[in-house]
Amino acid sequence: MAGHSKWANIQHRKGRQDEKRGAAFSKLAKEITVAAKMGGGDPSFNPRLRLAVDKAKGINMPKDKIDNAIKKGTGELEGVSYEETRYEGYGIGGSAVMVDCLTDNKTRTVADVRHAFSKYGGNMGTDGCVAFQFKHCGQLLFAPGTDEDTLMEAALDAGAEDVLTNDDGSIEVITGPWEFTTVKEALEQAGFTAEFGEVTMKPENVIELSGDEAVRMQKLLDALESLDDVQEVYTSAEIGE
Repeated sequence: MAGHSKWANIQHRKGRQDEKRGAAFSKLAKEITVAAKMGGGDPSFNPRLRLAVDKAKGINMPKDKIDNAIKKGTGELEGVSYEETRYEGYGIGGSAVMVDCLTDNKTRTVADVRHAFSKYGGNMGTDGCVAFQFKHCGQLLFAPGTDEDTLMEAALDAGAEDVLTNDDGSIEVITGPWEFTTVKEALEQAGFTAEFGEVTMKPENVIELSGDEAVRMQKLLDALESLDDVQEVYTSAEIGE
């Protein structure tokens, strides 16, 4: 058993992501372009591109925007060349923070990320200072009340790595990062639709924050996520109501 407020925390985060849909289009277009550039423009043979396209469809990104982003990656359309970079540091209460970016100007990006950390009470660290605290994996969350035994059997048959039941009754299915879509589709065929799913950097241990600490941490996360070059922000902080 783990994560007493997992369900509320994930729902809160999903709601905040939905509010930022316009910015999400731009960030996903970058990811699709980079994925296509690295592995080709056919999602069937490019797991990273398939994940990005599925995520884009999940927030109703227009098909022409998806297609244009792929064409920029494959060179069919002119586009900006982006570089991947990751920054690590610490948030409120010693929580770990990782910031994944796609940028055409690393000097600008590192300055923006460092400023956000320092302005909102965090500290930017060195490469590798917190990465070991996270696991790259797929995560599917099912609502409290889901039939645990049947879901577990279906998930493990589909190739999931683990199934976790949280204190609040929600159930997490953990997959390998590139097996996420396959497991998700297999579970849907078995009658299980996740309330939330993503490929993420999952913290091995969480630090629960509440009150003023939670408010300060949310401000730091919002500041980082609002930066144009930032694609994803991962943290070991679990923010209470």
